[in-house]
This record gives sequence, C-alpha cells and structure tokens, in this order.
Amino acid sequence: MTRLILDVDTGIDDALALAYLATFDTVDVLDVLGVIGTYGNVSVDTAVRNTSYVLERLGLRHIPVIRGSSHPSWARCFIPDAGCAQFHGTDGLGGFGPACDSSSSDTAFSDIFSDNSGSDTVFSRDYRSLISVGGYALDDVHANPAVDSFELSLTTDSASFIHADDSSADLVSEGVQFIIDQVRAYGFDVTVVATGPLTDIDAAIAAAPDIAGKLKLVMMGGTLTQEGNCWDLTAETNIIQDPEAADRVFHSGADITMVGLDVTHQCLMGSDATRAWREAANADTLTSSTASQVADSLDGSAGSSNAASARTSSVAASPSASDVRVFLADMADFSIAANLKADARLFSQGMPLHDPLAAAVAVDPSLVTCIDLPMKVELETGDFHGTRGRTIGDPAGLIDSNAPRIHVAFQVDSSRFVPTFTTRISTL
Repeated sequence: MTRLILDVDTGIDDALALAYLATFDTVDVLDVLGVIGTYGNVSVDTAVRNTSYVLERLGLRHIPVIRGSSHPSWARCFIPDAGCAQFHGTDGLGGFGPACDSSSSDTAFSDIFSDNSGSDTVFSRDYRSLISVGGYALDDVHANPAVDSFELSLTTDSASFIHADDSSADLVSEGVQFIIDQVRAYGFDVTVVATGPLTDIDAAIAAAPDIAGKLKLVMMGGTLTQEGNCWDLTAETNIIQDPEAADRVFHSGADITMVGLDVTHQCLMGSDATRAWREAANADTLTSSTASQVADSLDGSAGSSNAASARTSSVAASPSASDVRVFLADMADFSIAANLKADARLFSQGMPLHDPLAAAVAVDPSLVTCIDLPMKVELETGDFHGTRGRTIGDPAGLIDSNAPRIHVAFQVDSSRFVPTFTTRISTL
C-alpha cells in the first residue's frame, strides 16, 4: 500500500497527475488520503474548486479536498500572474474547468491598485510590496497580473485578500493541519507530493517541528543542471512563489526528493497521445452505442435476462468514462500548444509532464536517478547573493557531513514513463 497526500495548485499538469493516480487500484495499491489545494497556478479557492471538479470527473469524489495556504510566507496575499494563465488558462484548466460566474464583481482591476484604494486593505500604499503576483512583489517590474484570473479570485476567494490586521496571519490552515496529523499518524508510510509552492509544507514543519524527521516529500520544483522557467531563466516557477519556504524545507531534515526541470523537461508528451485518448474514448462510445442497440433488440424477444446482460455491457462502457479522456485531452492539447508557442526549441515534441512525473516517482522511485546534495534557495538578487529563487548546492552543507541532503533527480527513464503514463490514461 502506498499512501499519498497531494498538495496541488491545480492547473493542467496537476489535473493530469491526479488522472494518472486514478489509474491505480485505490483499494490494494494506492491510497490517496487527501488532496490539498493551494495557491500558485491559480488562487487557492480556484485550486480547491478545480481539484474537486477533476476528482469528480475521475470518479474519486470520496477523496477529501482540503484548503491550504492562500499566499506565500513572505506576502500578505497572492494574485495569479499572466504567465501561469498562458500555460493553464485563467481558470487553471485551459478553459475546460467548472463554470464560474465572475460577473458579480463590480470592482475594476485598476481601482484595486490605485493609491486611493483605501487604507484598511492590503492594497494600500504601505502594503503594495507585500502582494505576490506569481511570486513577484507588486512593485517588481516582472509582476504581471492575469486580470481575468484576478477578477475570478475576487468573487470566489475573498478570504485570500486579507486586511491590514495581522491577527490571522499565523493561523494554521486546514490543509497544513491535515499534513501534520497524517505524518504523525503514518510517518514514512505516507508520502506528501507537492506540485505547487512549498508554503504548506513549510507551515506544517513550523507548526509541528516533530514531523520533520519523519516527513517523506516528493516535490515538483527547482532546477539544478539547466536554466529555469522564470523571467531570469534561473528560478523555477514553484520555487519563485515562496523561496523562503522552500529554503526552510530544504534545511528541515525531511526526506525530500526534488523532481525538477532537469528531469521533467525530458518527459514530453505530444498530440499523438491526446489523439490516442480521443480514439479510445470514441471506441468506448461506439461499444456503448452498439450494446444499447443490442439491448433494445432483445427487449421482449430473447428474454429479459439477455436484455439485462446487454444493458450491463452498455453501462460498463458508459460514455462517462470516455468523457474524462476527452476532457484530459482537451486540457493537454491546450498545454501542448502553449508550450510550443512559448519555446519551440524545447517543446517541439510536446508538453513537459511536470506534475505527473512527481506523482509517478512517489509511486515508483526507480523512474529517476538521484544525487544527494545539501541544497539551498537563493533569497535575494544581487552581488554576493545570487538570484532569488535559484535552487543550488549549499556550500555550507558541503563542509558539514551532518547537513541535510536532498535527493535531486537528474536522470529519468522517460522511455518507460511517458508511454506508461499515456497508456494508463487511455484506460480510464
């Protein structure tokens, strides 16, 4: 039995990771104890809503979905940025997520950030530098809010935009408490898979330091041997959201496997896979239609038992199973196109399977080869500091044999993982 807790900022690849896990026998092989939705690709409430929607489509509505952190440890609130919207759509699921009516918001985007926005909110002049826009302070030149996504947040995620009063800043979210409780209960018999920022993991360790030594974490994020995917081409998206949290987690003593761009960029999935998913869906729809016709022809002629048997075959090949593959193919095609447009040099063969690979490594660690290194995250940009968000070997740890080591994945069996992933999705 493999027990998992997922901490996700549900965009397209998070959804694909959930779909991959849904292909396993959840009774005897895999037990997903819960899924925590956090900020990152989208706002926290959008992540929770997307996660619930995807699990329902996968037939996994019994898995609890829990609300995690709404903003990074260094900021007072979070706004999704245009970069994530480019790769995931403003709804996080390429426009194929649950419908959400944002028309009730009558607050203009420009008004929110005006100097006259009101002294009692975090958007006042004194707090502008404590607002994260996709990992960048609002006054940073790289802060690029996704307007539609932000307006969606205003209608569904008002709790994220906290007021200037800090009284609730140190409260442990339900998701953070869930991590603490499950790690205390299971120790290394549960693996936390984090495919978004590490804010929840950091908060759990801060609130319950006793769990650090028995926390097994597989994280998607960071990069060591290649360029990053942020503006500076140094930092990676999940890390730049909350570098302070990531650095603390790296030094916590937890058992951490870092599944970064070093390996995820080697696992590319193209439109041939999504075509296969659609073909499998169409085949099942035809099977269902044929079985239904047989059942109708048997009614009142060959006996009720034969008709019932035919109807059973029809239900077994229900179009609902096919629909989820079309849903996943639609999202994946959005991501494939977005990645190709962003960098045809790297992604001519398809989209990188970032989060699905992390989920797969949690189930089968043999997919990757790791080197164990003391790691750190640069927290500032400038002389003698490096570049904020960069994940790099910690020189202080290199001279201290007792310093925590991180399992950094630098090779991956992509020829095994990618076809296995795509085939498993076809069987949903």
